[in-house]
Amino acid sequence: MKLGLIVALGQASEAKFRTDTTNEPGCYGGPVTGEPSATPPAIRAVAVLEDDLRRGMYAFIRTARRPVSREEAAGSVGISRKLAAFHLDKLVDAGLLRARYAPVGGIRKVGRAPKVYEPTDVDIAVSIPQRQHDLLADILLDAVLTEGPRESGRQAAMRTAERHGEELGAIERAQARPGRLGTERALTLTEGVLTTHGFEPHRRTPTCVRLRNCPFHPLAARAPDLVCGINHAFLTGLLTGLRASTVRAVLAPTPGECCVELRSADDDAN
Repeated sequence: MKLGLIVALGQASEAKFRTDTTNEPGCYGGPVTGEPSATPPAIRAVAVLEDDLRRGMYAFIRTARRPVSREEAAGSVGISRKLAAFHLDKLVDAGLLRARYAPVGGIRKVGRAPKVYEPTDVDIAVSIPQRQHDLLADILLDAVLTEGPRESGRQAAMRTAERHGEELGAIERAQARPGRLGTERALTLTEGVLTTHGFEPHRRTPTCVRLRNCPFHPLAARAPDLVCGINHAFLTGLLTGLRASTVRAVLAPTPGECCVELRSADDDAN
C-alpha cells in the first residue's frame, strides 16, 4: 500500500451562512457579507461544559462506565438533587448525555424506576477555522481498502475522493430538490454544502466562488499535490452528485485559502 493512514477525530459544524453576490466582474472581486444562522453544535457542547458543576458531573458519569442516577451525580459534586437535575438536562440538551428510566445497579424496586444518565458516543472537537481531518482520513482509509491491483495509491485516493463527493452531492440534492440548476443556483446550493464542511465559500462574482479556508490544513501543506488533488476530486464529485453541470471545480492555489475555486463552466472554457 502506498498511502499512509491519517486518523483524526472531528465533528462537522452544522452552521449555515448566507452569502451575497457582487456585481464586480472577474473572479477576484470585492467583499461579501455573511451572517451566521445558528451556533454550531460542537461549540454549544463546549459552552455547556464551561460550568464547573456540569463538567464535574460529566466527568463522573463518563468514568462510571454505567448508568448514573441523579443522586449519584449530585453527590459527585456536592449539590442538591434538584440542582443536579437542572445541569444534567443541559448536558442532555447539548448531546453530551442521554437519559432514560432504569433501575440503578440492575436492582428493581417498587415504584417508578429512577432517571439515569449515560454519556453519548459523540466525539466533540472544535477547530477555528474548521478542519475536516476526519473526512480526509475516511477517504484515505477507503482508498487503501479498495485499491485495485493495477491502481496506484494516488489513483485510488482520487477515485475514492470523487466518490465521497458524489455521494454527498446526491444526498444534498435529494434533500433540497432544486430542479434544474443554472450557474448561480448551482453555486448557491454548493455554497451551503461547503459551508457545513468548513470551506468558508465566498461569492466573489455571480459566477465564481472562492473557498477561503482549507479544511485539510496543515496536512495540505505537508503533501500539497496529494491533498489538493484529493480536495479537487472531492469537489468535482460533489458537483456531479448535485447535477451542477454548469459549474466546475478548478485548481487555483492561493496562499492562505483553499486550493480550489468554483467557476461557471463557461468561464472555465474561456
